[in-house]
Amino acid sequence: MLKNYLKLIGFSLLISFIATSCITNKKLTYLQQKGLTSDTISSVTPADYKIQPFDNLFIRVVTPDPQLSAMFNTMPANSQSVGTSEQSTELVSYTVTADGVIQIPYAGKVKVLGLTISTATEEVEKALKGYIADASVTVKMVNNYVSLIGEVQRPGRYPIYKSRMSIFQALALAGDLNQFSYRKKVQLIRETPKGIVIKEFNLTNRSIMNSELYYIMPNDVLYVPPVGGKFFRMDVFPYAVLLSSITTFILVLNYIKQ
Repeated sequence: MLKNYLKLIGFSLLISFIATSCITNKKLTYLQQKGLTSDTISSVTPADYKIQPFDNLFIRVVTPDPQLSAMFNTMPANSQSVGTSEQSTELVSYTVTADGVIQIPYAGKVKVLGLTISTATEEVEKALKGYIADASVTVKMVNNYVSLIGEVQRPGRYPIYKSRMSIFQALALAGDLNQFSYRKKVQLIRETPKGIVIKEFNLTNRSIMNSELYYIMPNDVLYVPPVGGKFFRMDVFPYAVLLSSITTFILVLNYIKQ
């Protein structure tokens, strides 16, 4: 009787483990589509980023007179980089205030809230016309990052070095998703002038490539939740506690039987 009872316990544990921890290939495959081996998907034009309060803008003013240019630039003309760390960001850029303006020496306040980078460049050029007749102005984002959290190989905050970065390129920065990520419920958290927006999408479906969510924007956060069976991972499941409990149970039964 005891032998049959133990067999029943072992079989029940095995069935429970398989049912809760099995992760099929279908759950891990990106961009699935039945019956097709190849496909052509029309490209999506990403929306332009709108400048928000506390963004940091790098502004370069180039004129025939180097001394005149230096009046408006936060870095020397021969510098090879915009900045080396997040801590130095404010030293090499103009910070957008809570009111949405930047303070440029001599030119005064320039309203940039809600503008695209190209439109902000035009506004800075207009503000400088009273001081410089033939200036070339370049405006770039300095705080250009994407945060990847949850079930990715290397969670963290990563700099974006290109103007168009897709979701998959962003995930590659963190070493891709791990096998326990829930690819059908990935969440994107995005700050907009109207407030924080949270949207959910499915990476196993090719329709994501036709979505406005396909391209990352500065300061986006991607959260990848775990699948329901993560508790039963081989590296975290409490086998020692389970085996200890079974052993104790067997000893108790043997003691009662005697």
